[in-house]
Amino acid sequence: MDKKYWVPALERANDILHLLAAEPSRLRLMDLANRLKINKSSMFSLLHTLETLGWVVKEKGGTYALGPTLGALSASYFRQFHILQAFYAEAGAYVRRVNETVQLSVLNGRDIMYLAKEECSGPLRVATDPGMKLPAYATAMGKVQLSRLDYAELKALYPEYRLEPRTPHTVRDVDQLWAQLAQIRASGYGSDEQEAMTGFFCVAAPVFNHDGQIIAAVSFTMLENSWMEKADAARDEIIDLGRRLSVRAGHVFSPG
Repeated sequence: MDKKYWVPALERANDILHLLAAEPSRLRLMDLANRLKINKSSMFSLLHTLETLGWVVKEKGGTYALGPTLGALSASYFRQFHILQAFYAEAGAYVRRVNETVQLSVLNGRDIMYLAKEECSGPLRVATDPGMKLPAYATAMGKVQLSRLDYAELKALYPEYRLEPRTPHTVRDVDQLWAQLAQIRASGYGSDEQEAMTGFFCVAAPVFNHDGQIIAAVSFTMLENSWMEKADAARDEIIDLGRRLSVRAGHVFSPG
């Protein structure tokens, strides 16, 4: 590779971002400096700049994670692909039938990243937008996408075993999560009942590519009174939407 016009600072920033993507919320300044063999003062300057730009965030314990700017850019990146075109072409009909908000996400490390949303006509507005992230284990869409992992892969993703609860209803450890994932694999859909946000219920289904691999998930989100009334209908409709998007994804990504 010709490095005549190479910018070393950008390469170091790229290395930091890739390391944080692989190990989010685990590494402090000195950890990053040692792992990447960058001196402490240079690492401080790099992290300060990246944090100011929103590429990384510094957390309460001094660890770092990827920042909201990357989420927004990632959402823009994914908008180039046919899965988003397919979502916007299909989702409206499902929203009208169930009158609840439909969302699309992909798995991004230990989180889901929201890519798209089609809102219903009611007064409820779901407070998630493209580029936002939530822990995968606490969401229906996240659990659907985690269901593609085997037990060893799941343990490697959550080596701390205990899972940080977002609400009193959130799954608490890897073994409880593994049991939920087994049910999802058997049934073809997943749900969360106030696990990510108190008062909100979700049902989700996978989107597959031509190889039968889960590449995304779609979900309905609703309040408890709607959940009691519409859960079965929403489940059937979201499974159908997932299938339709899978057909489109399989067509787009199938080898020529």
